[in-house]
Amino acid sequence: MVIRTVLVELSTLGAVAFRQKMPDGHSGVVILRYDTPQPGLALLNRHSGEPDIAANTPHDLFPLEAFQEALALTSGMPYSRRGRVKLQATEAEPLAEEAAAGEDDLATVSSADYAAVVKAYTNRKGELSYDLLNKALIQAAHGNPYVAEMKARGATLEEIRDHVVKANFEAITGNRSLTQAEVNRIVAMLDAVSPRSVLREFNEDLRHHVG
Repeated sequence: MVIRTVLVELSTLGAVAFRQKMPDGHSGVVILRYDTPQPGLALLNRHSGEPDIAANTPHDLFPLEAFQEALALTSGMPYSRRGRVKLQATEAEPLAEEAAAGEDDLATVSSADYAAVVKAYTNRKGELSYDLLNKALIQAAHGNPYVAEMKARGATLEEIRDHVVKANFEAITGNRSLTQAEVNRIVAMLDAVSPRSVLREFNEDLRHHVG
């Protein structure tokens, strides 16, 4: 099993593509052509937002434009636990950079808690909405008297952020037994899809109003 998005069909090539969470935490863009079993891979550059094509991916088969289209089409799509992709009854060979997903990652994307959070913050286009998530957290922080109490007693921004996010996820999932580690893993999985920090606006608001 791998952790990836759903498939999208490309117009620049006769191919399908998806994003996949790589073992090192990066977001990989995989292209599978219909006419060859060899897959192509590029890693999402978190600084530029552009694809960095892997060294063993031939540019003549997998041009930069195809990876750019794949990135645009999969933008905001949530990760989930899925099987390997088969085209024309031939399963693509695993990429050199690809490995089986870690047990913690698979447990996270397979959990009802992760599914509930994704559902709560997915827009009508089927994309994860970081605007919805950050607005909800900012509103929760401003309207929570316990946050003011934490600030008064000198709690750090990290402690306040963790409290607000955990309380928000508990309310969405209905699971009052969520651990901070489980919350952090859900946030990390959401963050892996985003070209920016998933909680950037919320963190900035905390620094402005709390820090």
